[in-house]
Amino acid sequence: MSRRYDQSTTTFSPEGRLHQVEYAMEAINNAGTCVGIVDPNGNGIVLAAEKRVVSKLLAPSKISEKTYPIDDHICCLVAGFSSDAAILIQEARLGAQRYLYTYQEPVPVEQSVKSICNYKQSYTQFGGLRPFGVAFLFAGYDINNGFQLYQTDPSGNYSGWKATVIGQNNQAGKSILKTDYNETNLTPNNNNNENNNNNENPLTPSINLAIKILLKTMDSSTPDSSRFEITLLTKNKRDDNEVDVQYMKLNDKEIKYYLDGVVTEEEKKKKNEASTSSDI
Repeated sequence: MSRRYDQSTTTFSPEGRLHQVEYAMEAINNAGTCVGIVDPNGNGIVLAAEKRVVSKLLAPSKISEKTYPIDDHICCLVAGFSSDAAILIQEARLGAQRYLYTYQEPVPVEQSVKSICNYKQSYTQFGGLRPFGVAFLFAGYDINNGFQLYQTDPSGNYSGWKATVIGQNNQAGKSILKTDYNETNLTPNNNNNENNNNNENPLTPSINLAIKILLKTMDSSTPDSSRFEITLLTKNKRDDNEVDVQYMKLNDKEIKYYLDGVVTEEEKKKKNEASTSSDI
């Protein structure tokens, strides 16, 4: 029955479904996993993604494969077809600069997301077009709403999240977030200890949680830092009370440091569980 209705994005099936849009969403579910976590303590946002290694002979990309800046205060993670994403990213960048030129202030994060979703939705409503086979995690900061994380899909829908996962095995990642995402777990252990190093990144617990999720969802038993891409969005208050948003991508050495810590912690948990079960 569905074959009669899946050739057009403008024709509903008797069940009220648009099959082409659903196929685009299925393409996203086969893409590399992307994780977005808003720190519950207000320290920033962690964006982490799995980089797919197509071939060892392929030259490494000179630019980011999964993370793209939109404006000084907005960036996004991509899951799906990168060629489709390039069109939408360019549209988002143009929209942000037009808003800045017109109103002399940065575009609000949600308004930027909404404009892109309106553009995506138009490709599901007119004949001769196909939906964009890409989903985004938009992360940004504005003075009115602070740090924000939004997920978009090919239908043009978007939703705000405290933490979420898109791409392959996203349900497994979301189940981990449901149990581990809370203010207690994501607060650095050294906050109440004056003798510890105060220079530790306050986003460390969120970074560790993102890596833990990627380890669970990746199809590799030997994790390598080259397969991870982690970006941090933080803020810095200036002397004139204005806020600078800082966009920082971790290098392989920094990712390896966090990765080794998570792997060691997971091995300790397994040993403790094994010794507990043996005692019983």
